[in-house]
Amino acid sequence: MTSPLRPSRRSAVAPFMAMDVLREARALERAGRRIIHMELGEPGAPAPRLVREAAAAALRDGALGYGEALGEIGLRERIAAHYGERYGVDVTPDRVIVTTGSSGGFLLALLAAFDAGARIAVTAPGYPAYANILSSLGLEAVPLDVGPQTRFAPTADMLAAAHREKRLDGALFMSPANPTGAMIGAQELERISRYCDEAGIVFVSDEIYHGLEYAAPAQTALRFTNRAIVVNSFSKYYAMTGWRLGWLIAPPELMRPLERLQQSLAICAPTLSQRAALAAFDATGELEENRAAYAKNRALLMERLPAMGLDRFAPPDGAFYIYADVSRFTCDSMDFCRRMLAEAGVAATPGPDFDPGRGATTLRLSYAGAPSQVAEGVARLEDWLRDQAPRG
Repeated sequence: MTSPLRPSRRSAVAPFMAMDVLREARALERAGRRIIHMELGEPGAPAPRLVREAAAAALRDGALGYGEALGEIGLRERIAAHYGERYGVDVTPDRVIVTTGSSGGFLLALLAAFDAGARIAVTAPGYPAYANILSSLGLEAVPLDVGPQTRFAPTADMLAAAHREKRLDGALFMSPANPTGAMIGAQELERISRYCDEAGIVFVSDEIYHGLEYAAPAQTALRFTNRAIVVNSFSKYYAMTGWRLGWLIAPPELMRPLERLQQSLAICAPTLSQRAALAAFDATGELEENRAAYAKNRALLMERLPAMGLDRFAPPDGAFYIYADVSRFTCDSMDFCRRMLAEAGVAATPGPDFDPGRGATTLRLSYAGAPSQVAEGVARLEDWLRDQAPRG
């Protein structure tokens, strides 16, 4: 009898709890329950009509073979032009690589820019896949604790202090952020960018939620440095999660290494998705309607959560999340979210997914769904919390 295969050490990453919650929610739905999904950061709206029409036309054409590793030149040119239109920044197409979602972009960027053992600063709370990807690639995630004192955003001073304590090789920051929705202000983003350049730290700027802001517009790191690697995607603002398409803007010296890695790891990003995504830049009217729906959901949560006893949450400057303190009700947000799902039929993601050290008293609510669904989720949550005894 043969022995079972032993998984590699690099595969021993923490589970992505949002996906575990989704699995449990789907099981309840198969059993006949109606569940309100507030666990995933997935737009409730479909991809824009123009995108779907472009995909249908590409399917009829039938020419969907392998593409160039860097991406179709027409899409790369359009992405480059987008930076001039939105930010007033000059980006040339030869600095653009189209990737298999932002996830594929992270793999390429981290492999191209860092050797095994490199130390990369990330925020806590932060996107859980960062630490998991870094660990699986043999890189070390260095958490920087953010909270109310910095509006849940990292600062150049915080980065400098960590670098003085032990040398950092990189910094991977998201703005607007998941799970908090907090944005790095333009002045602070400039300070971070300039400090990274001076200290020889590679700055990877995750800008996947750009376009989803509700007060001030988000700024790209490329306004302040040409040395950053910028990651973006068609998943969030463009509502194309399942199309698995993103992009990187990188310094010229990294483009050939990125191309070589793409050739071996993915060959190219999905050709059908690339043909369709070209139309996304012409779908602004529909996309802004989506953003208005998120803004409505955000306003509802900001109004109703405090009345339920959830009056402490990160500033939701952008994205479509509320990261709330639930310490009034629990010191175990994983159990709290399990009971909320089972008893109220509302799925949310517990805080340890984003902050293993401090997340036991927090959770994330996504308001990316349709306004009617989010409103129902808020009503259910309100009713359920009435029966939860506050702690001490």
